This record gives sequence, C-alpha cells and structure tokens, in this order.
Amino acid sequence: MLVAAAVCPCPPLLVPEVAAGAASELDAARAACLDALGVLAASRPDRLVVVGTDPRAATSEAAGGAVSYPEGASGGFQGFGVDLDVMLGPGGTAVEPAGPASGPVVGPPLPDSLAVGAWLLGRADWSDAPVEGLGVDERLAPGRCTARGREIADRAPRVALLVMGDGSACRTVKAPGYLDERAGGFDADAARALAAADTAALAALDPALAHELKAAGRAPWQVLAGAAREAGLAGRLLYDDAPYGVGYLVAAWS
Repeated sequence: MLVAAAVCPCPPLLVPEVAAGAASELDAARAACLDALGVLAASRPDRLVVVGTDPRAATSEAAGGAVSYPEGASGGFQGFGVDLDVMLGPGGTAVEPAGPASGPVVGPPLPDSLAVGAWLLGRADWSDAPVEGLGVDERLAPGRCTARGREIADRAPRVALLVMGDGSACRTVKAPGYLDERAGGFDADAARALAAADTAALAALDPALAHELKAAGRAPWQVLAGAAREAGLAGRLLYDDAPYGVGYLVAAWS
C-alpha cells in the first residue's frame, strides 16, 4: 500500500556540480525536494521506489515499457562534464567517479531522471528503507502507467514513491521547446492535481499534449496516480516555478 510520495523535478541542473556557477538559481527547488523527502522518511516505508522516464524503456516492450533497477544500481553525470557518480541506496553519492575498487556496477546505468533521484537521496542521507528504481517510457499509455503504479503499491505493506519528472519545457521563448501558449495551462493543471493529490486529474493528463510540450513528468505522475488511487493521501505543493522556461513542481503526499 502506498503511504507517501514525493514529486520532484529531474533536471541534472538540480545537481550543483552540474549547474556550476548557476547552482544558486535552483536553491529553492533543492530545498523543497529535501522537504518532500522528509515526508517520505516520516512515513516509515518498507520500500522506496524511484520512478522516472527512461529512454531504454522505449525499447523494452516485452517488459511493458519499463525497466527495473535494483538497489545498488549506479549512474552519473559524466555526460554533463562532471565526474560525479550516484547509486540507488544508502550512501548514494560519491564526489569521484566509481572505479574498480568501488565494487561491481549493478545492471545498466541509471537514466538521468533516476540518477537525479539517487543524488537527492544521497543528499538527504536516505537510510530509511530499501530502494529500487523504475524507468518508464516517456510515451507509455496512461492506462499502463496506472497499472504499473498499482503493481508497485502492492509490493509491500508500506510503499513510498519518489517520482521524478518535469512539467512542460515550452514556457518561454528561451525554453528547450520554445514558447507554446498551451504550456502554462498544462503545468497549472498538473500543479492543481499534485497539490490536491487528485489521482483522477493526474490520470487524465493528455499524453499527446504532454509529448508535444516535452513534459517528461506525465508518465511518472500517472504511475503515482495508479499507486495512490485508493490510498486516501493528502497533497501539498511545495514548489511551482519555471526557471529556464521548464515547469518544475515539487509536491508531497502523505
């Protein structure tokens, strides 16, 4: 049963070493994410599942458009010019890239969304429950997303979710997807749903529109909708802004 959830954005820029001189611009978002993780810890879960989009999942049709990552799976930010590795589980952040002495890598590397989630858990010194990851296809159909969520919620008596995903990337002319007048409304709908823990509204987000607006959070949010459908959780929106023209939302459900 789902007992708590934290929703966080997943840009690698959330990691100060990646953002470098612009790191302070996301200080408020980082603080909100850590507050949301505090809600997860307070729920005393038996298991924590980190959910985010994963390009590898688009080719995993046999696995239902999703890829599982066990505790100990690792990733990093070398693609962004930073020698920083992360790992799902306790002690998840290391300032130096993992070498042979660090132990074996568990499975394929984490996608960026789950790597940012692992970094947040490391920042919060997470040690409250075993951790695993689930990477989902950004275009996974809503019904399959909610079905995945229900499956996750049934895995243990007390399950918590860390849901990694951004809103639209079309809020300004300098945004990655340029300006789209529909972006503000889409993000506002998502923010209202997350603030109210409205699972029906999250499940109703249009996947085609989300794809056009480059909203990477749609599928992970709909996994949350499925997991929380009968959990009776209350929601709080902790952060809602669009730095760099991308909608970043932080919420806590408990």
